[in-house]
Amino acid sequence: MAEREHDVVVFGATGFTGALTAEYLAAKGAGRWAIAGRSRARLDALHERLPNDVSVIVADIDDPASVRAMAESTKVLITTVGPYINYGEPVVAACAAAGTHYVDLTGEPEFVDLMWLRHHEQAERSGAKLVHSCGFDSIPYDLGALYTVGQMPEGVPIKLEGFVRAGGTLSGGSVHSAVHIMARLRHGRQVAAQRKRLEARPDGRRVRGITGAPHRDETAGGWVLPAPTIDPVTVLRSARALDRYGPDFSYGHYIVTKHLPIAAGLAAGVCTAAVLAQLPPTRKALLTLKDPGDGPSPEQRAKGWFKVRFRGEGGGRRLVTEVSGGDPGYGETSKMLAESALSLAHDDLPDRAGQLTPAVAMGHSLIDRLRAVGIGFATVSDEAAG
Repeated sequence: MAEREHDVVVFGATGFTGALTAEYLAAKGAGRWAIAGRSRARLDALHERLPNDVSVIVADIDDPASVRAMAESTKVLITTVGPYINYGEPVVAACAAAGTHYVDLTGEPEFVDLMWLRHHEQAERSGAKLVHSCGFDSIPYDLGALYTVGQMPEGVPIKLEGFVRAGGTLSGGSVHSAVHIMARLRHGRQVAAQRKRLEARPDGRRVRGITGAPHRDETAGGWVLPAPTIDPVTVLRSARALDRYGPDFSYGHYIVTKHLPIAAGLAAGVCTAAVLAQLPPTRKALLTLKDPGDGPSPEQRAKGWFKVRFRGEGGGRRLVTEVSGGDPGYGETSKMLAESALSLAHDDLPDRAGQLTPAVAMGHSLIDRLRAVGIGFATVSDEAAG
């Protein structure tokens, strides 16, 4: 690793989020890094906006040799090329083989499970850390849970709930990924079941999800709906890997709306989209709503925000914390993605390898990095339970 040409490479740098990530690294002065993609012309156009010392790599997932050479050239490889179920595996495979650390921003549970089944053991042998979901999926929740648990009493059962509020505009890439997730729900369940049969569980500890019902919650400040996204799955995987989460850890994950009709409309809209995604003609219509390269304007991103409030109970304590930031899907996601890669490249991290969650791979080192660049981790209240 020490002799590699680059510390970080951004693959998919000419895409919407990839370009934001590259611009963030350039503004930060990231050192030895490169932009990568399949179009030399588009890479050169992006390079004109970046410092001269940034390298350019041409690589295409349909050209395994180019992907392998890209992975072998760097300590950490960022990829923003999705939907990952279609385009992600060649990059994961190359990193696992080369001992190169890997980060992405996927919210696709099937892809994450499939990569564990196919490449986790190889990455353990090579020393690669394969860290998925390093954007708004799932950094605020995974690190927010770690931050909250770290302030709870040790060695006691802990019940934790996360409540998500956000405002922002979806890009075409996010729409396409969401449609592909919904279209492949049956496949995703099959892959998840296969992983569950093979993956070891903690010995002498219990970790479980809370299946909540819609209700009004005072801590959240509105009506809450269970959110069956990849985020609670990520939190629970961190809890299984880290003893600090206690002997009996449970987690529930919710989206917050202020009014009941909005909550009902949101639930109905998601269900309708999921049904439409099952049939090729209606799925195609959903995919035409936005082009994969479309994204919100700088003015729209400036209005974006998110707040994730956590309520933890255990050992006679009731703790409320909050993770907050600006535009969740793009401004802050590119920041989270870049800082995750820089942490893997430069920080003194736990000696673990294979497919890892952000909390397990980078943990408090990444929390410190994100706080330093404006993402808030704060304690709202700390009192005796009851």
